[in-house]
Amino acid sequence: MHIAEQFLADKLSNRKQLGNLRQLRTVDHSVDFSSNDYLGLARSTELNKIIQGNYELIQPKRNGSGGSRLLSGNTSFSEELEEYLAHLFQSEASLLFNSGYAANTALLSTIPQKGDTILYDELSHASAKDGIRLSFANRYAFRHNNLNDLEHKLKKAIGRIYIFVESVYSMDGDIAPLEQIIQLSQKYNSALIVDEAHSTGIYGKNGNGLCCEKELEQQVFARIHTFGKAMGIHGACVVGSKVLKDFLINFSRPFIYTTAMNNHSLLAIHSAFNFLEKNHHLKKELQKKVSYFNLLLSDTFGEDELYHHIPSKSPIQALIIQGNEKVKNVSNVLQEKGLDVRPILSPTVKKGQERLRICLHTFNSEKEIQKLFLEMKSAVQAIQ
Repeated sequence: MHIAEQFLADKLSNRKQLGNLRQLRTVDHSVDFSSNDYLGLARSTELNKIIQGNYELIQPKRNGSGGSRLLSGNTSFSEELEEYLAHLFQSEASLLFNSGYAANTALLSTIPQKGDTILYDELSHASAKDGIRLSFANRYAFRHNNLNDLEHKLKKAIGRIYIFVESVYSMDGDIAPLEQIIQLSQKYNSALIVDEAHSTGIYGKNGNGLCCEKELEQQVFARIHTFGKAMGIHGACVVGSKVLKDFLINFSRPFIYTTAMNNHSLLAIHSAFNFLEKNHHLKKELQKKVSYFNLLLSDTFGEDELYHHIPSKSPIQALIIQGNEKVKNVSNVLQEKGLDVRPILSPTVKKGQERLRICLHTFNSEKEIQKLFLEMKSAVQAIQ
């Protein structure tokens, strides 16, 4: 074996010994409690028919865009969609990206400059942390949703200051105290960036996110909206001022050197938001499922250090089960019972914060949710 391959094999072996080796697997017939398809749009046959029907009207048809937006990949349809999204998200401008990961890395690697400071919540998504690492700015994490720690670091920050948070966090499902963070950003003349990946679709008018629902959008420097979660499709956009958009077009390497999305993907974005506008009941149905789940778990998984539920008003729920092997064992039991619940292991989360990450959906029946609760209760009791 080549020395390079031996290094890779040794790293994989070490990860396997620690119990956190990642492996791909498919689950075709289980009840979905793991995907980010909160509103069921990814599996909606009705939405699929709308997308396909609208696509038949597009001329000329092309399988791909043929290049980056700055070369042959720009179309009138992409520009019209950006205008539509800017209006939807109540912003001056929007810029499309192929994914939320690409949008975060593009924004955070490009905007902050050498001598500036980025302060980011310690539970920020990996895409944000990767983008921040690519920046030449000073960077410091602050404790999760901790306003005192954020202000402590704001006092020491130099240059232009950027604060990065998520409106809804992907592991705990909790919500950022946006109003107070905005107050601090204004007090210290800093620019706030909010990742709305897990709030797009389920909060705000027609799914335009938590900042818009709270009428805070004009006080935020930039927002990232991802379409691959509640909207059930693919892609993302950055929204903000026209100056921000023009700067990203000119200086953002992930934008400049990436092949643009094709018209089918663009059409799917537009169709999904139009569909949601006509189906407001989906958001209400989701909240009913979230409330029911929290009610079931409230008296069973309380304050225990080893096993406890982190209650959330979002569809993302977490049951802490400390230790990679223990949480994997519980997940395996649930999988055998036909319930697709995935374990989140360290180092993806901190050691001691291993968990079942449970995602609730409009299509999960109360009977299925009750079954999940009872099977989790039984599986956890079995490992105690």
